[in-house]
Amino acid sequence: MSAEYERLLAENERYVEAFDRSGLGAAPLSGLAIIACMDARLDVEAALGLQTGDAHVIRNAGGLASDDAIRSLIVSQQLLGTDEVLIIGHTNCGLEGVDEPGLRDRLTSSTGASLDLSFGGFPDVEASVREQVERVRTHPWVRRVPVHGLVFEVETGRIREVA
Repeated sequence: MSAEYERLLAENERYVEAFDRSGLGAAPLSGLAIIACMDARLDVEAALGLQTGDAHVIRNAGGLASDDAIRSLIVSQQLLGTDEVLIIGHTNCGLEGVDEPGLRDRLTSSTGASLDLSFGGFPDVEASVREQVERVRTHPWVRRVPVHGLVFEVETGRIREVA
């Protein structure tokens, strides 16, 4: 067991002592569902002033409206009543400009396993966010609600609207 893992478990014990779930349900209080990149520099809740229970935050590499992210969004809307969506990408994303064939070749070489897996690389973060917004807006099972495209600037912490 690593020291970091042990620290996390100890932090959870601290959390348990102060835990108060009163007033919280599975449905977010704000009605927001957010698809955002998993990048550790992006603290979605802090950047938007959200607290526990305020929003559903769906994270993956690139903040992509992947099939799995859309599956979670559909559950969020259809079963838990969310009625607004934010898509958040960020500057200096690791998937921006990634060489997908090169990455696949490197993984195949190091593991001996060849898989047809897309990592979702993109040439421009703003264009990617716009594409994700369009994918959500036009998905036949996603309710027609406001969908906003945002870019978090890792250099300043500012979030700006792009779609």
